[in-house]
Amino acid sequence: MENRGLNKIELQPTTLRDMVLERLRDAIIGGTFKPGERLIERVLCEQLGVSRTVVRETLRYLDAEGLVELQPNRGPIVARLRWSDARQIYDIRRMLETAAAQACAENMSPARERDLRAALAEIKAAAAQQATGDLFRATTRFYGIIFDGAGHSIAWEIVQRLNGRISRLRIMTLTSDTRNTPGPTHMQAICDAIARRDPEAARQAVEAHLTDAKQVAEKLLATEEKASA
Repeated sequence: MENRGLNKIELQPTTLRDMVLERLRDAIIGGTFKPGERLIERVLCEQLGVSRTVVRETLRYLDAEGLVELQPNRGPIVARLRWSDARQIYDIRRMLETAAAQACAENMSPARERDLRAALAEIKAAAAQQATGDLFRATTRFYGIIFDGAGHSIAWEIVQRLNGRISRLRIMTLTSDTRNTPGPTHMQAICDAIARRDPEAARQAVEAHLTDAKQVAEKLLATEEKASA
Protein backbone atom coordinates (compact mmCIF):
# COMPACT_ATOMS: atom_id res chain seq x y z
CA MET A 1 0.00 0.00 0.00
CA GLU A 2 1.76 3.15 -1.24
CA ASN A 3 1.92 6.46 0.63
CA ARG A 4 -1.07 8.61 -0.38
CA GLY A 5 -0.82 11.74 1.68
CA LEU A 6 -0.42 10.34 5.21
CA ASN A 7 2.53 12.44 6.33
CA LYS A 8 4.68 11.21 9.18
CA ILE A 9 3.94 12.79 12.56
CA GLU A 10 7.19 14.29 13.85
CA LEU A 11 5.99 15.49 17.26
CA GLN A 12 4.25 13.12 19.63
CA PRO A 13 2.25 15.13 22.20
CA THR A 14 -0.27 13.67 24.61
CA THR A 15 -2.93 14.02 21.91
CA LEU A 16 -1.09 11.68 19.54
CA ARG A 17 -4.00 9.27 19.18
CA ASP A 18 -6.31 12.17 18.36
CA MET A 19 -3.92 13.33 15.64
CA VAL A 20 -3.72 9.84 14.13
CA LEU A 21 -7.49 9.47 14.39
CA GLU A 22 -8.05 12.78 12.60
CA ARG A 23 -5.69 11.90 9.75
CA LEU A 24 -7.07 8.42 9.19
CA ARG A 25 -10.66 9.63 9.46
CA ASP A 26 -9.97 12.41 6.94
CA ALA A 27 -8.32 9.92 4.58
CA ILE A 28 -11.32 7.58 4.70
CA ILE A 29 -13.99 10.28 4.49
CA GLY A 30 -12.09 12.03 1.70
CA GLY A 31 -11.72 8.84 -0.32
CA THR A 32 -7.95 8.38 -0.06
CA PHE A 33 -8.73 4.86 1.16
CA LYS A 34 -11.57 3.28 -0.78
CA PRO A 35 -14.48 1.20 0.57
CA GLY A 36 -13.39 -2.42 0.98
CA GLU A 37 -9.68 -1.57 0.93
CA ARG A 38 -7.44 -3.29 3.49
CA LEU A 39 -5.71 -1.10 6.06
CA ILE A 40 -2.35 -2.71 6.79
CA GLU A 41 -1.18 -1.83 10.29
CA ARG A 42 2.54 -2.08 9.51
CA VAL A 43 2.24 0.30 6.56
CA LEU A 44 0.14 2.77 8.53
CA CYS A 45 2.73 2.72 11.32
CA GLU A 46 5.49 3.51 8.83
CA GLN A 47 3.53 6.26 7.10
CA LEU A 48 2.50 8.01 10.30
CA GLY A 49 5.60 7.26 12.37
CA VAL A 50 3.66 5.89 15.32
CA SER A 51 3.49 2.59 17.17
CA ARG A 52 1.26 -0.32 16.25
CA THR A 53 -0.51 0.12 19.60
CA VAL A 54 -1.62 3.62 18.60
CA VAL A 55 -2.74 2.45 15.15
CA ARG A 56 -4.71 -0.48 16.58
CA GLU A 57 -6.42 1.76 19.13
CA THR A 58 -7.32 4.22 16.37
CA LEU A 59 -8.70 1.47 14.13
CA ARG A 60 -10.89 0.21 16.97
CA TYR A 61 -12.25 3.74 17.40
CA LEU A 62 -12.95 4.02 13.67
CA ASP A 63 -14.67 0.63 13.81
CA ALA A 64 -17.01 2.03 16.48
CA GLU A 65 -17.71 5.01 14.19
CA GLY A 66 -18.64 2.68 11.35
CA LEU A 67 -15.76 3.79 9.12
CA VAL A 68 -13.69 0.61 9.50
CA GLU A 69 -14.63 -3.06 9.73
CA LEU A 70 -12.37 -5.38 11.74
CA GLN A 71 -12.73 -8.67 9.88
CA PRO A 72 -11.54 -12.03 11.27
CA ASN A 73 -8.62 -13.54 9.33
CA ARG A 74 -8.42 -10.49 7.10
CA GLY A 75 -7.81 -7.54 9.38
CA PRO A 76 -9.25 -4.03 9.14
CA ILE A 77 -10.83 -2.76 5.93
CA VAL A 78 -12.55 0.48 5.03
CA ALA A 79 -16.25 -0.09 5.68
CA ARG A 80 -18.61 -0.11 2.73
CA LEU A 81 -21.55 2.25 3.07
CA ARG A 82 -24.68 0.57 1.74
CA TRP A 83 -27.81 2.38 0.63
CA SER A 84 -29.97 0.39 3.08
CA ASP A 85 -27.91 1.91 5.92
CA ALA A 86 -27.68 5.35 4.35
CA ARG A 87 -31.46 5.55 3.95
CA GLN A 88 -31.89 4.96 7.68
CA ILE A 89 -29.28 7.60 8.47
CA TYR A 90 -31.13 10.16 6.36
CA ASP A 91 -34.40 9.30 8.11
CA ILE A 92 -32.73 9.83 11.49
CA ARG A 93 -31.14 13.08 10.34
CA ARG A 94 -34.49 14.37 9.07
CA MET A 95 -36.13 13.85 12.46
CA LEU A 96 -33.28 15.23 14.54
CA GLU A 97 -32.07 18.09 12.33
CA THR A 98 -35.47 19.56 11.52
CA ALA A 99 -36.37 19.63 15.22
CA ALA A 100 -33.00 21.15 16.12
CA ALA A 101 -33.21 23.83 13.42
CA GLN A 102 -36.70 24.84 14.55
CA ALA A 103 -35.71 25.05 18.21
CA CYS A 104 -32.48 26.88 17.41
CA ALA A 105 -34.43 29.47 15.40
CA GLU A 106 -36.68 30.03 18.42
CA ASN A 107 -33.66 30.46 20.71
CA MET A 108 -31.40 32.44 18.35
CA SER A 109 -29.03 35.04 19.77
CA PRO A 110 -26.63 37.51 18.07
CA ALA A 111 -23.60 35.57 19.35
CA ARG A 112 -24.93 32.27 18.05
CA GLU A 113 -25.73 33.84 14.68
CA ARG A 114 -22.12 35.05 14.42
CA ASP A 115 -20.85 31.55 15.22
CA LEU A 116 -23.20 29.94 12.71
CA ARG A 117 -22.25 32.33 9.91
CA ALA A 118 -18.56 31.83 10.69
CA ALA A 119 -18.99 28.05 10.40
CA LEU A 120 -20.87 28.52 7.12
CA ALA A 121 -18.01 30.65 5.76
CA GLU A 122 -15.62 27.82 6.66
CA ILE A 123 -17.85 25.33 4.84
CA LYS A 124 -17.87 27.44 1.69
CA ALA A 125 -14.10 27.94 1.77
CA ALA A 126 -13.42 24.23 2.32
CA ALA A 127 -15.87 23.24 -0.43
CA ALA A 128 -14.26 25.67 -2.88
CA GLN A 129 -10.82 24.24 -2.10
CA GLN A 130 -12.12 20.64 -2.03
CA ALA A 131 -10.45 20.27 1.38
CA THR A 132 -12.42 17.31 2.69
CA GLY A 133 -10.92 17.28 6.18
CA ASP A 134 -11.71 20.97 6.70
CA LEU A 135 -15.17 20.45 5.21
CA PHE A 136 -15.82 17.58 7.65
CA ARG A 137 -14.84 19.71 10.64
CA ALA A 138 -16.70 22.82 9.44
CA THR A 139 -19.96 20.94 8.84
CA THR A 140 -19.66 19.22 12.23
CA ARG A 141 -19.18 22.62 13.84
CA PHE A 142 -22.15 24.09 11.90
CA TYR A 143 -24.54 21.39 13.08
CA GLY A 144 -23.04 21.40 16.56
CA ILE A 145 -23.96 25.08 16.89
CA ILE A 146 -27.52 24.35 15.76
CA PHE A 147 -28.02 21.46 18.18
CA ASP A 148 -26.44 23.47 21.01
CA GLY A 149 -28.71 26.41 20.24
CA ALA A 150 -31.68 24.07 20.30
CA GLY A 151 -30.65 22.62 23.65
CA HIS A 152 -30.84 19.15 22.10
CA SER A 153 -27.77 17.63 23.77
CA ILE A 154 -29.03 14.02 23.74
CA ALA A 155 -29.95 14.26 20.05
CA TRP A 156 -26.44 15.59 19.36
CA GLU A 157 -24.95 12.59 21.17
CA ILE A 158 -26.89 10.33 18.79
CA VAL A 159 -25.63 12.31 15.80
CA GLN A 160 -22.06 12.09 17.09
CA ARG A 161 -22.28 8.29 17.28
CA LEU A 162 -23.21 8.29 13.59
CA ASN A 163 -20.86 11.13 12.71
CA GLY A 164 -18.35 9.08 10.74
CA ARG A 165 -20.97 7.67 8.39
CA ILE A 166 -22.90 10.94 8.28
CA SER A 167 -19.72 12.76 7.31
CA ARG A 168 -18.95 10.30 4.51
CA LEU A 169 -22.39 11.00 3.10
CA ARG A 170 -22.01 14.75 3.60
CA ILE A 171 -18.66 14.89 1.82
CA MET A 172 -20.01 12.69 -0.97
CA THR A 173 -23.09 14.85 -1.54
CA LEU A 174 -21.75 18.32 -0.72
CA THR A 175 -18.99 17.97 -3.30
CA SER A 176 -21.17 16.29 -5.94
CA ASP A 177 -21.79 18.22 -9.16
CA THR A 178 -25.05 16.32 -9.80
CA ARG A 179 -27.13 18.12 -7.17
CA ASN A 180 -30.07 20.28 -8.14
CA THR A 181 -28.81 22.88 -5.67
CA PRO A 182 -25.20 22.99 -4.35
CA GLY A 183 -24.85 21.79 -0.76
CA PRO A 184 -23.40 25.07 0.59
CA THR A 185 -26.37 26.92 -0.96
CA HIS A 186 -28.76 24.71 1.01
CA MET A 187 -26.76 25.34 4.18
CA GLN A 188 -26.90 29.08 3.51
CA ALA A 189 -30.70 28.80 3.41
CA ILE A 190 -30.70 26.90 6.71
CA CYS A 191 -28.45 29.51 8.31
CA ASP A 192 -30.52 32.44 7.00
CA ALA A 193 -33.82 30.93 8.19
CA ILE A 194 -32.45 30.28 11.67
CA ALA A 195 -30.92 33.77 11.82
CA ARG A 196 -34.32 35.27 10.91
CA ARG A 197 -35.78 33.34 13.85
CA ASP A 198 -38.21 31.61 11.49
CA PRO A 199 -38.71 28.02 12.75
CA GLU A 200 -40.93 26.91 9.85
CA ALA A 201 -38.55 28.24 7.21
CA ALA A 202 -35.68 26.53 9.04
CA ARG A 203 -37.55 23.23 8.98
CA GLN A 204 -38.29 23.59 5.28
CA ALA A 205 -34.67 24.46 4.49
CA VAL A 206 -33.41 21.34 6.29
CA GLU A 207 -36.04 19.21 4.54
CA ALA A 208 -35.01 20.56 1.12
CA HIS A 209 -31.32 20.00 1.87
CA LEU A 210 -31.79 16.40 3.03
CA THR A 211 -34.19 15.49 0.22
CA ASP A 212 -31.67 16.68 -2.35
CA ALA A 213 -28.73 15.00 -0.59
CA LYS A 214 -30.61 11.72 -0.17
CA GLN A 215 -31.36 11.51 -3.89
CA VAL A 216 -27.72 12.14 -4.80
CA ALA A 217 -26.45 9.63 -2.24
CA GLU A 218 -28.80 6.92 -3.52
CA LYS A 219 -27.44 7.29 -7.06
CA LEU A 220 -23.78 7.43 -5.99
CA LEU A 221 -24.05 4.45 -3.65
CA ALA A 222 -25.89 2.41 -6.28
CA THR A 223 -22.95 3.02 -8.62
CA GLU A 224 -20.48 1.97 -5.90
CA GLU A 225 -22.44 -1.19 -5.11
CA LYS A 226 -22.53 -2.19 -8.80
CA ALA A 227 -18.77 -1.63 -9.09
CA SER A 228 -18.03 -3.82 -6.05
CA ALA A 229 -20.47 -6.61 -7.00
